[in-house]
Amino acid sequence: MKHFFEILREFTILGLTSFGGPTAHVAFFRDRFVGVKKWLSESDFADLLALCQFLPGPASSQLGLSIGWRKGGLPGAIAAWIGFTLPSAIALILFGIGVMAVSGGGFDASGGWLRGLQIAVVTVIANAVVSMWKSLCPGRLHQFIALAAASVMLLSSVAWMQLLVIALGAILGLILFRKLVITEKADSTGRFPTGASDEPNPVRGLSGSRWFGVSCLVAFFALLFGLPLLVSSSQDNSILAAFNAMFRSGSLVFGGGHVVLPLLSQEVVAPGWLTGEEFLAGYGAAQAVPGPLFTFSAYLGAIMDDVGGPWLMGSVCLVGIFLPAWLLVLGVMPFWSDLVKKPSLRAALIGTNAAVVGLLGAALYDPVWTKSITSTNDFVFLIGVAAVYFVAKWPVWLVVLLAGAAGWLFL
Repeated sequence: MKHFFEILREFTILGLTSFGGPTAHVAFFRDRFVGVKKWLSESDFADLLALCQFLPGPASSQLGLSIGWRKGGLPGAIAAWIGFTLPSAIALILFGIGVMAVSGGGFDASGGWLRGLQIAVVTVIANAVVSMWKSLCPGRLHQFIALAAASVMLLSSVAWMQLLVIALGAILGLILFRKLVITEKADSTGRFPTGASDEPNPVRGLSGSRWFGVSCLVAFFALLFGLPLLVSSSQDNSILAAFNAMFRSGSLVFGGGHVVLPLLSQEVVAPGWLTGEEFLAGYGAAQAVPGPLFTFSAYLGAIMDDVGGPWLMGSVCLVGIFLPAWLLVLGVMPFWSDLVKKPSLRAALIGTNAAVVGLLGAALYDPVWTKSITSTNDFVFLIGVAAVYFVAKWPVWLVVLLAGAAGWLFL
């Protein structure tokens, strides 16, 4: 507990000020913990970042967990998560309560401010698709995998198809890119370069023992496969069902951030827990708060407003979606310095990342575009939002807030 409150203070400041999404969060972390606080070296930070990009889940939150663990052990990881996550989670639960109160317990999809938020989401997701296409699909083979993944998702509506697409992306990556990865020049430690540092300083001392890592991984897979069995055997246990839906989403999403959109939509909109309008309005609100985008789950729980009320359901959903990140990060860290050397894993990851771009592209069309742009007025409004976002380059949180205000006035 020596460093608990110091870590909590640092990550709370970041949780209140870190706008801009996962890429910006990584930059904030590096500036603070490598440049200012000197908690990590450049090479240690690069190794942690490589670990978090490899695992499914929210990359920036996983990076925060890793930094907290490195500084203060398990209490430090808890402090980092609390500080970085709770500010936006509380704000989104309050937003969900406010939406339900304004609409008298029901949701009015015709509200202009909500329409503005939904249309703002289109620009945010479009920007993510373009950015990820440029960085993760540099060649024709990468682009082929992404386009094929998008086509399959648009032609199929079953939830498990996303997992199949990701698995096929990994297989294609292993087949198509392994030789390319093998030809990469290894650095002086024998590891393949992560792109962030050339200093031969692999991550050390991140876990008490490998047995602890194995225990976390066993718990992860036990929950992933055991929770659906518990849900099917229980009757009308909405809390358990919501926790299972969030845990599955946090376990299967690669790329973090915006990529969780299609998974969560399948989990909460398809069963009828939320309407598409409720879902997209909350997603728009999530763009206007700092911290990790996965705190969107707290809003979803608040809108469900089932047993125990919005605060309990919001907390259940929040813990459910972040628990896989905890178990995977703490489980894999003891083995990461060995895994990162393997070219087969790196090749599979290239294919997985390309498939993720396709998943997000498919989500941009359905449900984001189809639910948000339904008239000429909506399209004209979208042009205005895109102008201030892409041309004027205003920050995303300001664009979303102004889109909500403009929608209230004009839609």
